[in-house]
Formats: sequence, structure tokens, C-alpha cells
Amino acid sequence: QVQLVESGGGSVQSGGSLRLSCAASANTSLGVCMAWFRQAPGKEREGVAVIGSGTLTRYEDSVKGRFTISRDDAKKTLYLQMDSLKPDDTAMYYCAAYWFLCGDRGSFAPGAYEYWGQGTQVTVSS
Repeated sequence: QVQLVESGGGSVQSGGSLRLSCAASANTSLGVCMAWFRQAPGKEREGVAVIGSGTLTRYEDSVKGRFTISRDDAKKTLYLQMDSLKPDDTAMYYCAAYWFLCGDRGSFAPGAYEYWGQGTQVTVSS
């Protein structure tokens, strides 16, 4: 059973930055599709960013130009650098993965992902 453990959440003011990390318990270097999702109270879980094992990255429109997804497979760790944070970014953030190629674009469908972390809270105040 693969475990994913997020860290790096917290409370910041609007315009601030946070860097989320997600440590995996298994090798991520061979065709593993990884993503960040978020869920605000009363809202559905939504995809934020996806990254494949090659050059594939994909971002939800509202975070383009502000968030950067990256991975270090030697450390089995996924990252999400979040800059210019807004109150609307407030949510529980989850990392997710499945051990297969992402495909052409990478999926934002939660059901596509087999493994999930427990989440880390991000709160942005105005």
C-alpha cells in the first residue's frame, strides 16, 4: 500500500507564498502520474495541477502563472509552489497519484487517482 504524506500548509496573508510537499512511500520514478487537488468547505474536490514523469504539466485556470508543480523522484517527493495567494485559494490541499502514465493531458478527475494523502490546510486571509 502506497502512502502519501503532505506537509507545508499554513496561514498566510493575501499575496503571500507557501510551498507544499508530498512524500511518497514508494518509487515514483517509473511512469507515475501525480497531482494536487483542493477542497474548500461546501465545494467539490477540484484538480489544481498535474505532473507526469516527463515534461507534462497541467494547471487549473485560476492558478496558472501563480502555482508551480514539480517533482523530485530521487526524493520521492511532489511539490506545489504557491505564489500570489488569494483568499479563494483557501482549502484543504491533497496530493494524489496513480502508478501509470498520465496520458496526453493529465486528468483532473479525482476518480482517476488511486492513492491520496491526508491533506494539508491552506488558509489565505485578506
